[in-house]
Amino acid sequence: MNDVDATSRGVSRVHVEHEVAPAGRSSARLLDLRLLGRHQIAAALATLVDFVSMIALVELASAAPPYATLLSATAGGITNFTLGRTWAFRDRHRGSVGSQAARYAVVCAGGALLNASVLGAVLAVSEPPYVIARAVVSILVSLAYTYPLHARFVYRVVDDEGGEP
Repeated sequence: MNDVDATSRGVSRVHVEHEVAPAGRSSARLLDLRLLGRHQIAAALATLVDFVSMIALVELASAAPPYATLLSATAGGITNFTLGRTWAFRDRHRGSVGSQAARYAVVCAGGALLNASVLGAVLAVSEPPYVIARAVVSILVSLAYTYPLHARFVYRVVDDEGGEP
């Protein structure tokens, strides 16, 4: 449905640049380079918050690295969710914060498992510096897993009643 059709029927909708998909499928366009770029910028900023927080907690507050990682990853996740909802995907949804946060948590947990598994596999077959391997794996997981699920599941396009268009 385009904006003219929605307006003529008195339906208020978020402006979207795609057509409605068949039932059961998201209509999100994954090759939207502007959206992908915003997602990657938000992810980079969240990663910065994560790593700076972790280093500060370990070096300045003498926190144990696992505890610092738990707190910093949480801060990075909150940053990423907030940027995703208010900036990267802002033109694509009207979902409630609670429903999006729950979907984000599921995707985030899956991404963490995928990152750890792929990194473990890479380190088992070769010996690159773990920080570089982690960075490469994170980028690949972000492009192949996180971005598609954010676009089609977490911040999926919804109508005013909360359903997909």
